[in-house]
Amino acid sequence: MNVKRERIEIVIAGLIIGVIASLLVYFGNPANMGFCIACFLRDTAGGLGLHRAAAVQYIRPEIIGLVLGSFGVALIKKEFSAKGGSAPVTRFVLGFFVMIGCLMFLGCPFRMILRLAGGDLNALLGLLGFVLGILAGVFFLKRGYSLKRTYAQSKLDGIIFPVIQVVVFILLVAAPAFIFFTEAGGGPGAKHAAIAISLIAGLIVGALAQRTRLCMVGGIRDVVLFREPKLLMGFGAILVSALICNLVLTAATGTSFFHLGFAEQPVAHTDGLWNCLGMLLVGFGCVLLGGCPLRQLVLSGEGNSDSAVTVLGLIVGAAFAHNFGLASSANGPTGAGKIAVIVGIVVVALIACLNTFKKK
Repeated sequence: MNVKRERIEIVIAGLIIGVIASLLVYFGNPANMGFCIACFLRDTAGGLGLHRAAAVQYIRPEIIGLVLGSFGVALIKKEFSAKGGSAPVTRFVLGFFVMIGCLMFLGCPFRMILRLAGGDLNALLGLLGFVLGILAGVFFLKRGYSLKRTYAQSKLDGIIFPVIQVVVFILLVAAPAFIFFTEAGGGPGAKHAAIAISLIAGLIVGALAQRTRLCMVGGIRDVVLFREPKLLMGFGAILVSALICNLVLTAATGTSFFHLGFAEQPVAHTDGLWNCLGMLLVGFGCVLLGGCPLRQLVLSGEGNSDSAVTVLGLIVGAAFAHNFGLASSANGPTGAGKIAVIVGIVVVALIACLNTFKKK
């Protein structure tokens, strides 16, 4: 496949994903949150009882669909490959702190784009920090940063994570007493599209992301390292199509899907410094991991157990953030959350140094 064709395909995929994300809000997801990997993993952690923040408890079918969509396409295209063993504990720690950064900003890189498409200018400060974090990571990549190679594993190792998603979906549908759901009107966890709509949306986005290797972190990294804008073009397409769809929905329904400004944005705060620093931590950590949270879910569906461990780190980070008051709210960041972000930046920098400059 030539480069021109790849760019066209990723732009088309981005346009489709942007529309899907916008329509998910129309069908019931929180505003500017048609898709947010960090928020949806946090909600799922709450639904499974890993944290008790009643406002954000719901098993999100979009996450399940992302993994299974990637898994299915990888099998069909014979790209499923069970592998892992590349510093799994380090990846878990990086995933943990990436989530701390996401919940300081209140969104992953995917939601950052969707917040911009909804008119939330606070996301510009997040984008600034995100780019700075990626540049910090690229600094170490250029000097030899590596978590070493992966190794072939049994097919069982590769399919365990997708199978877990099926089990979690059964729990969502069956709704036993030990699964938690945010009560109606009780917070973002109570806002969601119908299960079937959310699952189908996740399957489509997972399949498209698998085929195009869509990754916001990889997009900026590749522009800096190789002057290749292909992946970044995909997220540009998401921004454009989500923005247009939001404007169309606003005109058609009379309900505001687009609100330009800093104040009164849904599930967001206006502390620019900590929006910036939170996403700096996210960008830095994701470069060291080799991909954003969306990419980690897609890779886990392809059989990469290192990415599955990273996702587990994200989930534990979300549970920890809400159990210990580290996550931000519409009122702004907490003192403990600010400390956690600074600690995270220091830890991620140490991991980068130790895996770049240590003696051979």
